[in-house]
Amino acid sequence: MVDVRKLLEYNETVRHRYFDILSKLSWEELDKNREASFHSLKNIFAHTLSAIDYWIDFLKKESLRSRMRYDEYLTVKDVEDYMKHVEKRTHNYLSSLTTADLKNEFTVTDENSKNHRVTAEDILIHVFEEEVHHRGELIALLWQMDVKPPPMGWKEL
Repeated sequence: MVDVRKLLEYNETVRHRYFDILSKLSWEELDKNREASFHSLKNIFAHTLSAIDYWIDFLKKESLRSRMRYDEYLTVKDVEDYMKHVEKRTHNYLSSLTTADLKNEFTVTDENSKNHRVTAEDILIHVFEEEVHHRGELIALLWQMDVKPPPMGWKEL
């Protein structure tokens, strides 16, 4: 069985490969509205970071902090700094996480205001899946720009 921590490590490695490619694009290309879920490559990438940050707050039972709006990211360095911040928080959380902690239960409310009981592991799998979902968007947008996405298979890591 795959350890969810390994999945999140995998996502981090691949995230850095995508960041390397995105950081080589002009700011205009990165910030251009491409009519995707969060409009631009920058916003999609920042959204994945914000989702991780949100769920780490939730799992740590910390007050949900306000996050930057996408239009407040004015440089690639702003995005990189946020990525480092989120990854540090994630590492700190995961390093203290025990196998028993993965079974801790939480109540989440869906978009229809229905409550669900989920485990910490369920939430972390959702975090993994959310990033993979939006990575698919990035792949499609990069292809439309004739930019080759980075390798991301297990064997390339």
